[in-house]
Amino acid sequence: MHEDKSVWQRLAGYGVLALVAGMMLLGWRAAATTTAQAEEPPTAPNAAVETTGGSPSDAALPDQAVADAPLAPVIEDIAVAPAAVPQTFVGRRPEHNFQTYTVERGDTPNGIADKFGIQATTLLGGNPLLSQESSLLQTGVTLVILPIDGVLHDVQPGDTLESIAEQYGVSVETIVGYAPNNLEFPYRLFPETQIMVPGAVRDVFVWTPPSLESVRGSSREGSGVAPLIVGTGTFIYPVNSRNFSQYFWYGHPGVDIALPEGTGVVASDTGTVTFAGWNIYGYGNLIVINHGNGYETFYGHLSSIGVVPGQIVYQGNFIGSTGNTGNSSGPHIHFEVRINAAQDNPCFYVGGC
Repeated sequence: MHEDKSVWQRLAGYGVLALVAGMMLLGWRAAATTTAQAEEPPTAPNAAVETTGGSPSDAALPDQAVADAPLAPVIEDIAVAPAAVPQTFVGRRPEHNFQTYTVERGDTPNGIADKFGIQATTLLGGNPLLSQESSLLQTGVTLVILPIDGVLHDVQPGDTLESIAEQYGVSVETIVGYAPNNLEFPYRLFPETQIMVPGAVRDVFVWTPPSLESVRGSSREGSGVAPLIVGTGTFIYPVNSRNFSQYFWYGHPGVDIALPEGTGVVASDTGTVTFAGWNIYGYGNLIVINHGNGYETFYGHLSSIGVVPGQIVYQGNFIGSTGNTGNSSGPHIHFEVRINAAQDNPCFYVGGC
């Protein structure tokens, strides 16, 4: 019994010694780690850490320090971020609803306009070809009738509300205020569509012939400057017909008289020819006579011309033949009278219209 007790005492003593040695070893390693961390130079906040593998944090710390380091909290954003939804303004196209009218025999621009409660100039606003085709206002022709006075504008690339308003001398608000135009801010316009310009009047191009002074030196009556020939101040019909196919109005600055092609045309009064040839502005073969007293007469759509610029003609002299040239849809003569360059109604001068 005494020997057994001694053996157990010796074993217990060895265990205590082993435990003490282990604790001393652990303390030594902890102290060594703390000293190494204290002696390591600080690293700049943004300095790069060179490693041969693993993450930078693993390379910078001893294995035990990495194992013992507290875990950093992981922040997870569970908020719902709204996706960007780009909004592009498209706009609406104009939506017009126009009436049409088929011209009947005996109709005049003023008469047609009165039927629909609009001005005659509005016929031109909806039918611009009326100012280009002198015989368009004929029986059977279909016209667009605008609901209000104004101009139906064909939108071109580059057009803006401001440029259109300036062109017709109206305000932007006037155009926007017409509901069928469907204009909403930022007021997008669509080329190849039409918008209504309330209260506007379509401009009519007026061609100006050469001056009397520019042709007097080429007179056929002799050399030098031709004498100034002054008309009688009275006018006669240029043709022997009263078959009017169109009368004078804002969109048509003369009268049209229909008759067979090749019919003789005479000077309505005495004067000097200032133009005799092809006119590119719709008149076709044209003769212009300046009467030396502020008056000029025009003879358009001729099939032949029998005078030259600078030539003096007298009232009733043959000057050419009727035709169907230029902007014309049938044989006729376009007869025009101007006083001091202003277009006037020929019926005031020849009567019988």
